[in-house]
Formats: sequence, C-alpha cells, structure tokens
Amino acid sequence: MATPMTGQMLAGPLAGARPVPYWLDQPGAPGPQPPLTRATAAGLAVVGGGFTGLWTALLAKERDPDADVVLLEGRTAGWAASGRNGGFCAASLTHGLANGQARFPGEIADLDRLGMTNLTEIAATITRYRIGCAAELTGELAVAVAPWQLPGLHEDARAARALGHDVRVLTEDEVRAEVDSPTYLGGVWYRDACLMLDPARLAWGLRRACLEAGVRIFEHSPVTGVSAQGQAGLRVLTRQGSVLADRVALGTGAYPPLLRRLRHYLVPVYDYVLVTEPLPADRLASVGWRNRQGLADSGNQFHYYRLTADNRILWGGYDAVYYNGGRITGARDQRPATFAMLAQHFFTTFPQLAGTRFTHAWGGVID
Repeated sequence: MATPMTGQMLAGPLAGARPVPYWLDQPGAPGPQPPLTRATAAGLAVVGGGFTGLWTALLAKERDPDADVVLLEGRTAGWAASGRNGGFCAASLTHGLANGQARFPGEIADLDRLGMTNLTEIAATITRYRIGCAAELTGELAVAVAPWQLPGLHEDARAARALGHDVRVLTEDEVRAEVDSPTYLGGVWYRDACLMLDPARLAWGLRRACLEAGVRIFEHSPVTGVSAQGQAGLRVLTRQGSVLADRVALGTGAYPPLLRRLRHYLVPVYDYVLVTEPLPADRLASVGWRNRQGLADSGNQFHYYRLTADNRILWGGYDAVYYNGGRITGARDQRPATFAMLAQHFFTTFPQLAGTRFTHAWGGVID
C-alpha cells in the first residue's frame, strides 16, 4: 500500500501521483522467499539482491552448477536502485565516452570494448533465460538544448565513430523529426550502445533464473555483520540466522558496506523520477518518438527520459541531491519541490502535452 507523501501536497498534474516506483507498482511481482532463521553454510554468500548480487549468484552457478550459493536480501530482490531507475542499460562503463576519455585516455578503447561486450552479454542473458523485461535496442539520443552544448555533442560523436560505434548526428530539423520539442537545437543518436528495458522485471527474471539454477535466496534477511572465522571462512550474520561461507560477495549498492574501509568510496545521492499516464495515440503522435530511443539532454544537470511499454513517459534527473552526512532514510525518497520542478521542465520540453497527468513520483538513493 502506498504511503502518504511527506512535505507539501503535490498539486495540478502531480495530484494523486503514487509515491512508489512505477516499475515496482506493476502486477506480476514474485512473492517473497522466506527469511533466513537458522545457521547454514555455503561456498559463496552473496549480500544484496539487486543486479550486482543477482548476477553474481547466477554467474557463479553458470560457472559451477554444483556450487552452493546463498543470496541474502534485506527486503525483496530488486526493491532498491535496481528496480526504481530509469531503465537505461548503457554500454558505457565510464558514465559516457567523454567522461571516460578525460579520465582514462590511454584505456578508453579497452573500456569501450569491455562495455559493449557487457551489453551484448546482458542481452544474451535476457534471451537465454526468457526474461520478459520489454528489452529494446533502440539506442540513446543525446540532445542539445543550448547552443554551447552542440560542439561537445559533435566531438563526442566523432570519438564514438572512431571507436566503431553506429552514430548519427542530427540537425535541429532532423532531431525534431525524431522527437519533437521546441527546446531541441540538434542531437546525436547513439544507435548501438543502449538497451531500454523494464528494470524491475529484469530483476525479477534474474531472481527466477537464480532459483531455477539452485541458488538459495533468503529475503527479508538484512545482514548485520561479517566476521572472519579463521580457516573455517567467513560468518555472515542476519537478525535470525547466519551463513558460514568460504567466500562473500558484497552487492549493497549505495547502502553502507559491511566493511568499514569501503565507506569512504560511497557518496549516497538521491535521484527523482516522474511517470505520466499512458499517452493516447494522438498525443504520442504529436511528439513523434517512433523509434523509441532513450533521451538525455546535455547540460551539467540533465534530464533523462523514455517511453515505457505502455507508452507512458518516464522523466527523471536534473536534481542530484546529497544530504549532509550521507544518511539514508526512506523519508528522502519523496521531495515535492523537485517533483514540481521536474513537471515544469517536462511541459517546457513538451508543451503539446499540456494537461497530461503524472501517475507516479518517486526518488531513491544511488551512489
């Protein structure tokens, strides 16, 4: 059941928006696995049931079907960042080619190759395990909404082409023929390096694949500590049980890691997202978007947006909020001031969609 929004009430197009992630609010979520309530042992204990933990467990079983693998999740698989993001599965390992070139100029070709291999293997996993997550290799369209952004976009396109990517540079008229907004001045369509998908259904599908492979999954089993047991291995403690494991893999995302020395490497930042009601055919036609690309504008504070399988528009980003001290609380998942700003930006970008209502408004911590 949805909880009331904190702070000021949302009004206008946001009135009635559910304060839960759209992806996790769909039918078809699996029932939870039971919690760990006893002591057990395993060859590998995986902490965290998001993409990192689920893929770690699945790969371990693929490499050794006889491996004894336990996965421990504090709530349910995919409930956090893995199930509430925008659903862009990008090949880049460096948060964009330009960022990678600036920081790793001598290694960018290898990093790019590894990223593309990773994307290919993700797509292959989805196919192999018959995961119905609305995956579409539509690519990503980066748009310029200010003149100063165009030179950087064109430079990035040249660099991507040099690495062998399928890239199309678009003029103002051409980009508006793809997706029509009066704010667009040009764009670059990276056609081969981004897979659009439903992240919650991907997490649920990976969870099913893990269970079918023999991974023992315990949900609602938050881990409270890990301690060395000498030659016996490592003991992972939960509130009601424990796992004695030869090895432990930590996949806790932005949340405080179980090893104190890792905490300085994490900066918890909150991101916020809106989703519209489904667009009727005539309203969607006013925008175009026939090729269903993921989009992002090119400012330092940027929006990312895309179509869902039922033709809603997911609209997120811009604000990236760090709270002093980095404390993570569920109350910060709702930020009405940011939601109101995002809605205003949405209608500036798509004035032809005036009157569209938002059905979901949520936020959450990323690292």
